[in-house]
Amino acid sequence: MADRRKRPSTETLRAPDRQRLYEQLAAGLLDYIEITGLSVGDRLPSERDLAQALQVSRASVRQATVALEVRGTLEVRHGDGIYLRARPSGHDLGELMRRRLQLPDVLDAREALETQLAALAAVRRTDADVEAMKSALDEMAADIAGGGLGEDGDRLFHEAVTSAAQSPLLAGFMAVLAPAIAESRRSSLGEPGRPPRSLASHRRIAEAIAAGDASAARQAMRRHLKLVADVGLLRWSAADGSEA
Repeated sequence: MADRRKRPSTETLRAPDRQRLYEQLAAGLLDYIEITGLSVGDRLPSERDLAQALQVSRASVRQATVALEVRGTLEVRHGDGIYLRARPSGHDLGELMRRRLQLPDVLDAREALETQLAALAAVRRTDADVEAMKSALDEMAADIAGGGLGEDGDRLFHEAVTSAAQSPLLAGFMAVLAPAIAESRRSSLGEPGRPPRSLASHRRIAEAIAAGDASAARQAMRRHLKLVADVGLLRWSAADGSEA
């Protein structure tokens, strides 16, 4: 006679969240950096040594180091090693994922607004507007020359373009987006070798606006925002390299 006892349900059971292993490993690496007192530029143990010490796969270690590279803490030099790029900040990896999900929408909004603002600025700018853009770029260049990212000059330049467009409605939209735009700016300028390239693209926008060429200004701004969108935060996925 067949066994008619009710089969136990497994609906409430869930597999362990192994994708979160990289967060635990990343936290462990941050603790290691603090405990050992590593300085910026110091080299960490190799990926192989870290995997052996932590008793996990090299793929999991790679996922953790890439996550820390995206947030600006580590620099992974392929064929060379893993180096401390900056002292650990207070941003956790959950916040990193929030930014990653939000950033594409922010960049879409920036392209829609700022390409139009650049075109309007080319038509409506005054001599004072052009001078404000030049001053902002001079500040950006001086900061970069001193080893900085040029963040303040970058912000001032985009504010000058917005002002030159003489569109209160578009300026209001930009003000609402200001905190998110600041994050996208920081992500972009934090990319290795990015500040000088960003400065050059800003100069092309300024030249088109000063020349009164709305089409060229729009295109220069669009090319600049494509550069802004090329960031490690969007190239990285928390699922990359997760253990099976």
